[in-house]
Order: sequence, then C-alpha cells, then structure tokens
Amino acid sequence: MRRKYSLPVLTAIMLVVTALAAAAIAVAQQDRGYYTPHNSGEIRQTAPAKPVNGATYSAESFPLYPPELDAGEGREAVASNCSTCHSTRYITMQPPLPAAAWEAEVNKMINAFGLDVPPETKPVIIHYLQTHYTPETRKH
Repeated sequence: MRRKYSLPVLTAIMLVVTALAAAAIAVAQQDRGYYTPHNSGEIRQTAPAKPVNGATYSAESFPLYPPELDAGEGREAVASNCSTCHSTRYITMQPPLPAAAWEAEVNKMINAFGLDVPPETKPVIIHYLQTHYTPETRKH
C-alpha cells in the first residue's frame, strides 16, 4: 500500500533534506579550505603556547652563503652559467640524479628556459654534474 502525503508535508521534507545537504556541503568545503566572502583571506590558527617561566629560547641565524660545489673540472662553468637563474643551492639540494637525468636537466635549462650556454661549455657542465651529483658519485 502506497502512502500519499499532502503538499505541505512534502514541502517540509524537501526543506529538511535540502538543509541537511547544504550543511554537509558547507562542512566539506570548510574542511577543504573553501571560504565564504566573509572570511576570505583569513588564516585561522590556534594561539601559540605561552612561554614557560624561566625558559630560554634562541634561534641560530640562517646561513645566507651559497653552498660550495664539489671541486673538479667544470665547477666554474657550472657556477657561472647555472647561477644566472638560480643559486648553487638548487644543484646541491637535488637528490642524487642518474647521469641521464642531469643531461636532461641541462637540456631543459637551455631549450625550455633559454639558458645561453656556449656550445663547447654544455658538455663540460653535463660531465661535471654527472661526475659529482649522481647516486654513485655523491659525496654528501
């Protein structure tokens, strides 16, 4: 037997279902970082912990010097050409890359990013990176 509901009852059910769906969407959007126009740009985070009485806090200064590249033939070519776009830290912070990956990186810097390297310098740079920064040759 099928029940029949009146229009006001159906309307009330639809309003409740719509309200529950809207609430679920709002909670999901808030968890994902979506914000309303009222709080856009706000970053809400908990207040920092209060310092403990008698505690001593200090922070060392961040080293601003670029890390040294490994000594070897081609070091100057790498430092002078590659540092036109980034510091040597960008090279030393990379995980040890296979030799083919270093060649691809140098080609990408030249072909995609427009690094102007003399043709005779390109193999010197590739050889240096492959000699010092691969999994087999990385010293540190």
